[in-house]
Amino acid sequence: MRLYQKIILGIVGIITVAVLGATAYGIKMYHDANSSFNAIVEKIDRKNSRHVSKANIDNNEPFSILLMGIDTGALGRTEQGRSDSMMVVTVNPAKKRSTIVSLDRDIYTQIVGYGTMDKLNHAYAFGGVEMAMDSVENLLDIPLDHYVSINMQGLRDLIDAVGGITVNNKIDFTLEGVHVPKGEIKLNGKTGLAYARMRKQDPEGDIGRQKRQREVITKIVNKVMSLDSVANYQKILKAVEKNTKTDLSWDDMLDIANNYIPAFKKIEQDQLEGEGQMMNGIYYQMLGLNQILTMQNKLKTELSLPTSETLPTGDEYTSGYAQGQFYDDTTQTSEADGSVQNVTGTDAYDDGSQNSTGYDQNYEEQAAY
Repeated sequence: MRLYQKIILGIVGIITVAVLGATAYGIKMYHDANSSFNAIVEKIDRKNSRHVSKANIDNNEPFSILLMGIDTGALGRTEQGRSDSMMVVTVNPAKKRSTIVSLDRDIYTQIVGYGTMDKLNHAYAFGGVEMAMDSVENLLDIPLDHYVSINMQGLRDLIDAVGGITVNNKIDFTLEGVHVPKGEIKLNGKTGLAYARMRKQDPEGDIGRQKRQREVITKIVNKVMSLDSVANYQKILKAVEKNTKTDLSWDDMLDIANNYIPAFKKIEQDQLEGEGQMMNGIYYQMLGLNQILTMQNKLKTELSLPTSETLPTGDEYTSGYAQGQFYDDTTQTSEADGSVQNVTGTDAYDDGSQNSTGYDQNYEEQAAY
């Protein structure tokens, strides 16, 4: 039996499939990794999932994971928080590639199980992981097999654990006293967290922030997969142990380590964003009918599932979509009032047309994660 055995305990935090990573030297390191992993496993009970069966990782089937960056755990924040960074990852071993799709936090959608329309990232605040997964699954019409969540402190610790990451920063900025200069720089946990969080000084706003978050994720993945040091992996385990949760089992992670690693060597990135719209004084991102259908079919293709010619139909908040949730993006937007004339029969969105809780109306003014 060889003394040296490399084990990928996960695929990395707020990242491609999980925020984990470990190297094992013999039985002791294997035990340490297993013990740390058990501390982050948190099973969930989803009662409103649109898909009953999960992908079989044992059989090398393509699978999906919802990655959530929670805006707590640092800067004095200890509340439930919101999933201010949401990414859907698909992993296809046959195609030897993975995809990361960022979901705008302000997407106007059904909060499944809560009976309202609201911002997508409020689903986690209202009902935790289960409601967040059910709402994203309903929006994208694909099965979400697993989840990984990491809070702000976990991301900061993870960047430090991999020895920092190098980026080409396009905007000189200071966020809450942390200065990140323009140009090629190496980020540590403190500056890396600021780089991933900054929004207001970016001309692209949240879209620019999401691009930087995907960049951080990809670079952490590459660093983890290139590490070959026990000390590094011990730091990674420590970083994720107190700040990360997942429903992936230890056996799942070992199967991923053995059979899915080639799929992480090619990572394609995408973004789901809509058109900005004010309703009741609150900012939302409205998605187009063709836009959401195109994204649904792209993800279905990555998961080797049949594509669809039309959006799903069914009851509101269960298997279909609410009136006015999407606009007809084959028509022109009125320059006079910013509304969209919908020719498909669903109501065009307008102020007060839907049931929105207006959760935290000052949210846009916060320096969210």
